[in-house]
Amino acid sequence: MNLVTKHGVILEKTINSFECLGVLNPATMQEGNTVHVFYRAVRDGNFSTIGYCKLDGPLKVVERSKTPILYPETPEEFQGVEDPRISKIEDTYYLSYSAYDGINVFGAFATSKDLKTFNRKGIITPRLTFEEYSKLIKKNFQKINRMHLVFYNLFNRYKLSNLIKNKIHVWDKNIVFFSKKINGKFAVLHRLYPSIQILYFDSPEELTKEFWEDYISNLQKHIVLSPKYKFENSHIGAGCPPIETKDGWLLIYHSAQLTHKEYTYHACAALLDLENPNKVIARLKTPLFSPTESYEKEGYVANVVFPTGTAIFNKELYIYYGAADSCVAVASININTLLTELKKSKNEKNNKR
Repeated sequence: MNLVTKHGVILEKTINSFECLGVLNPATMQEGNTVHVFYRAVRDGNFSTIGYCKLDGPLKVVERSKTPILYPETPEEFQGVEDPRISKIEDTYYLSYSAYDGINVFGAFATSKDLKTFNRKGIITPRLTFEEYSKLIKKNFQKINRMHLVFYNLFNRYKLSNLIKNKIHVWDKNIVFFSKKINGKFAVLHRLYPSIQILYFDSPEELTKEFWEDYISNLQKHIVLSPKYKFENSHIGAGCPPIETKDGWLLIYHSAQLTHKEYTYHACAALLDLENPNKVIARLKTPLFSPTESYEKEGYVANVVFPTGTAIFNKELYIYYGAADSCVAVASININTLLTELKKSKNEKNNKR
């Protein structure tokens, strides 16, 4: 979309050992003119922690920690804590992230009152093996995107899980909290490949194995967005925490497009109903922006823009993203212009009925 302005790279790797391989996929929390940035920092061996820096305004780095603010502590996090997002609900900050042990990826979160000390609350995504998940997902065979099955059928066909004695679990990532409770419950977007689903809960303790078995057996009820367009032909995932507007929840998400033998990651946009975010009001039919610059096209993983945080200054929506899995960059668009474009796509859909 040519209405987007790219501001370039604001964070790069340093000689500090915890971030010597790359920095990417930042969570952002805006407080007045200050933007707190919590980014994925990668060291040699592809081990990840979460680093921190502070911006004055949307682009100027004025402070940067020389040590991680969150690092692996549990066996599930052995290889890293990755791809954070952050939301504030009432007086508490919720930092969600992917816990990676080198094989499995689970969604987890931590809370804070001051953005300095974070208390881990643990994993909230299903702890189901691929075999358990495959059996459950097949109950939805006629009701969901067939890509849900393809990914897991590959594991069954080649019996990959047998090689690691059934220790491969279903991957669930891109955990993103809404900034307020909905109907009294926490609302969280997440991604069981290849679509975006929504999860509601009162307390993490209720997210038992039995809960997830029922949830996945009826997955079609929880899917918010499925891959639909050519630029989404592989999979999609929640990106930045949804922004509450008068027109609905503005969701900036990512899509992966399989082209030839490699992927291209795009930034995309949709509008969800305020009272019922399961309902999609509008969705852009083209990417919001795509890899066009050298820092997005060349890096640790080529052709990637991966949006994970936002801030708003003078009606301008700044989108913070990982570029080529190597650095942190920023793009912006007038938020009213974006909402107008989304509503225009809604009207076009209605006119075709």
